[in-house]
Amino acid sequence: MNDPSSDAPASPDTLERFITALPKAELHLHLEGSVEPDLLRELGKRNGLHTAGWELAAFERVYQYEDFSGFLQAFKFVSQHLKTPADYEAVTCDLARKLAGQKVSYAEVILSVGVLLWLGRELEPYFEAVTRGAEAGERDHGVKFYWIFDATRQFGIEPAREVARLAARYREQRVVAFGIGGDEAQAPPELFRDVFRAAREEGLHCVAHAGEAAGPESVRAAVELLGAERIGHGLRAASDPSLLELLADRQIPLEVCLSSNVATGVLDRVGNHPLPQFLAAGVPVVLNTDDPAMFRTDLNREYRLAAGTFGLAEEQLSEMARNSFRFAFEKNLPGGRAEEGG
Repeated sequence: MNDPSSDAPASPDTLERFITALPKAELHLHLEGSVEPDLLRELGKRNGLHTAGWELAAFERVYQYEDFSGFLQAFKFVSQHLKTPADYEAVTCDLARKLAGQKVSYAEVILSVGVLLWLGRELEPYFEAVTRGAEAGERDHGVKFYWIFDATRQFGIEPAREVARLAARYREQRVVAFGIGGDEAQAPPELFRDVFRAAREEGLHCVAHAGEAAGPESVRAAVELLGAERIGHGLRAASDPSLLELLADRQIPLEVCLSSNVATGVLDRVGNHPLPQFLAAGVPVVLNTDDPAMFRTDLNREYRLAAGTFGLAEEQLSEMARNSFRFAFEKNLPGGRAEEGG
């Protein structure tokens, strides 16, 4: 490893080799958002959903949007076209293969249980399917999967309560956390205080998307009212110094997703991301892909993007990789502890 105190940056080839070889974990990754357009088209054909007129380009256009609302509609489209448990098993196997190629050995994968229920599907056969896919992924590619059951906040309190109940039911089957995503403006964290309290009482960890499309107050409420142990995105925390101090003091990590924030229109360019501000404030940061297929990225690319945009040294990249294991909810990994990158 280059001396991080040196002023001379690593050459592009050296940096590329370093990032490619760096052990990593994914902590903010939506299963449905990992489905490539070609796989989605193939599954649609298998399920008889489309005629020959639906060429690959039509599916690729679905993955193009200009704002957060457009992204949510695209995510809805993908979820609606994953029709059967076999689809979910195939998607999970495909994700394991791709993660292994990025030196990812551990992933906490967000399963949009709230959307599944909204589509009128019974969870059990779908969760059995992703479990089979995860077992195959660990056997064939050495990637350990754990699950975060995600509620869609704009669907309301009672659907979220049902997702939390199901998360508790499957807690012994590698479901490590309950969380909420979706439209912050429609449903602020305060509405879900009792739901999160019940989840914690069941022994679940808690996470929340916050400060992505709403202000710093959303992040603060997620931490102080919901008991969130990690914050998805957290962009708007940068505008509140006292909130940054709180996150640093409590060592609550921000799950940073650079490509995601530009693709959904919450940032106009990567260079405006407050990542350097988070690091300077001592807030733990973990790099993630969020919805890699929908944002045309992977975890190695996110590390390259952070390094190239903000001039991060290898040691800073290593620290974020170590954080991805340090803040994982499952600590009983091979060797008896969470492995650390770098």
